[in-house]
Amino acid sequence: MELAAVRIEKPEDVNVVVGQAHFIKTVEDLHEVLAQSAPALRFGIAFCEASGPRLVRRSGNAPDLVDLAVRNAQAIGAGHAFVVLLREGFPVSVLNALKAVPEVCAVFCATANDVEVLVAQTATGRGIVGVVDGGAPLGVEAEADEAERKALLRRFGYKL
Repeated sequence: MELAAVRIEKPEDVNVVVGQAHFIKTVEDLHEVLAQSAPALRFGIAFCEASGPRLVRRSGNAPDLVDLAVRNAQAIGAGHAFVVLLREGFPVSVLNALKAVPEVCAVFCATANDVEVLVAQTATGRGIVGVVDGGAPLGVEAEADEAERKALLRRFGYKL
């Protein structure tokens, strides 16, 4: 078995969700969930089919994000993996709906951070082992950090 780290390519203003599902209709179901979640949300989806013609299936409402999701999915190259790229919205607003899609098996990350997808290659194919999401902690939150965290959540509108 060989292990590799595949860096997700994305602009800073884009969030990424990486997961695994199990059926060809995944791309359409993910599209419907995202399209219904928020009118301003822009997204691109790519899904690596694991059998049959083994194509990267794609959808979305932002062609640049669709193309970028496809490139990332091709780089990962793991059967049944999906990549969702989001602009003008946050994963927290759609994550539960994405996880509720019947064919979604796992979500590995939902983040705006730099991400590396850890991929294992065997004689059978490729699979996602996990992700590296952002950097390691540099310390422990102090009172000023706590105040800034709470203020940030209120600026985003997540808290009153």
